[in-house]
Amino acid sequence: MQSPIQVQARMQSPAAVLPDAMAGIQNLLKAVASGGVEGHTQELVHLRVSQINGCSACVDGGVKSARKAGVSEERLATVAAWREAPYFTEPERAALALAEAATRLADRPDAVDDGVWDAAATHFDEKQLAAIVLMIGVTNLFNRLNATTRQIAGGTWA
Repeated sequence: MQSPIQVQARMQSPAAVLPDAMAGIQNLLKAVASGGVEGHTQELVHLRVSQINGCSACVDGGVKSARKAGVSEERLATVAAWREAPYFTEPERAALALAEAATRLADRPDAVDDGVWDAAATHFDEKQLAAIVLMIGVTNLFNRLNATTRQIAGGTWA
């Protein structure tokens, strides 16, 4: 058996080094929370985006936050394969499809095509869509900060 890779953070999270940045991010997260989307749906979106981006700190923190929001172990274990798993509602599936498309912008010419957008708009109003899109964006921001600076899963990075 190979020994685990020793990972060490390169620095604190840039958002921790520049407190005004963290304050701005916290304001965005407050806006997300006021958007009327169920907390567990936003947690699933955060977790899926973090999985796609390979951010161990955000996946770790996302699993913990999702548990606190009441997401079951079955759903946590299968969010990466949500299309094939029976545990997700149609609104959650629409939010997860939007999260994947908006995170994988370079994978196709029309990254967030009308089908993905229309499916989400069927389940969420404009305010809720804004909250989901902001959650996707904030999560991608955190993923990039944490992956670039090698923040450690289980550590304090924010």
